Amino acid sequence: MADVQLKRVGKTYESASATTIDGLDLHIRSGEFVVLVGPSGCGKSTTLRMIAGLEEVSSGEIWIAERRVDELDPRERNIAMVFQNYALYPHMTVAQNMSFGLRLAKLDKAEIRRRVEEAARVLEISSLLDRRPKQLSGGQRQRVAMGRAMVRDPAVFLFDEPLSNLDAKLRGQMRTEIRRLHKRLKATTVYVTHDQVEAMTLADRVVVLNNGKIEQEGTPQELYERPATRFVAGFIGSPSMNFLPAEVVVENGEPALKLDDIILPLSVERAGAVSAHVGRKVEVGLRPEHFLAGDAETDFSVPVDMAELLGPTTLVHFTLAGVPCAAMLAPQDARPDGGRQPLRIARDRMSLFDPDTGRAI
Repeated sequence: MADVQLKRVGKTYESASATTIDGLDLHIRSGEFVVLVGPSGCGKSTTLRMIAGLEEVSSGEIWIAERRVDELDPRERNIAMVFQNYALYPHMTVAQNMSFGLRLAKLDKAEIRRRVEEAARVLEISSLLDRRPKQLSGGQRQRVAMGRAMVRDPAVFLFDEPLSNLDAKLRGQMRTEIRRLHKRLKATTVYVTHDQVEAMTLADRVVVLNNGKIEQEGTPQELYERPATRFVAGFIGSPSMNFLPAEVVVENGEPALKLDDIILPLSVERAGAVSAHVGRKVEVGLRPEHFLAGDAETDFSVPVDMAELLGPTTLVHFTLAGVPCAAMLAPQDARPDGGRQPLRIARDRMSLFDPDTGRAI
């Protein structure tokens, strides 16, 4: 195992439309599973490719296992990469694909066979070793690609959107397989995806990138419950967070929020945080589960635009303060399309953002 350090790593391009990475600092601890996530073009794949040596850095340093590697060829970095498109040789069997790199390195045949058979056993593809890629399903091909990486016994595993070509059901199965494999191998892993569900379910730590910079990093729970910016709040979570305009007012001598015609008293801690914003606009971030089923007599109610039954929950769509919103409720508490939905807000869980900077208040 080995840690990975990016020290002020930058990447610039001649094309003005390409994402520039400027001074990226990131420390991935030995044995940690870190997911780089963000929208298309944010720089996550470029960052991974710089770690792998497939892209040259324009500035800064990359260290793997306390050795500077940014000037080394990919084969000298002791990494293994699993690609989105599997990159399997169609004319070779599964066993030949998995052993190709070892044969190039001229390892002993018995050792090659041992490594291939062990990886195949762990990945449950022992029965496929004599088949060719065209005879395999997408999930089986991805297992072969993972096996090819495993047999090299690398210091670091790199995954570049490995599940994006699979259907939704298979993606879920492969997420479980990758997480199980990491727990077994305890290998340092850097994983790139645009799918925040993959990030939340796989990662020990998530790094959210935006326009070539780190917006926030932390555990999945930290990013979900305490987003540092509006961007992170909107990107992490499915269904996504609701954002509502509000004003900080004084109610009974204490700061409160005026949300449409609703007055929301604040906790002592939250009131102190917004005291400097009295008379100013803020943005309230509420996840769908932060709307709770209310009482028609004592809480506010909204017309239901649409109610989507999702099995254990119902997603109720409505408009509040001129903004389309969604609340996640128990089916027995949800009103049907066209009805009025009583709601209250879990005030201790909402997020507040400065509308000018996008930073959390």
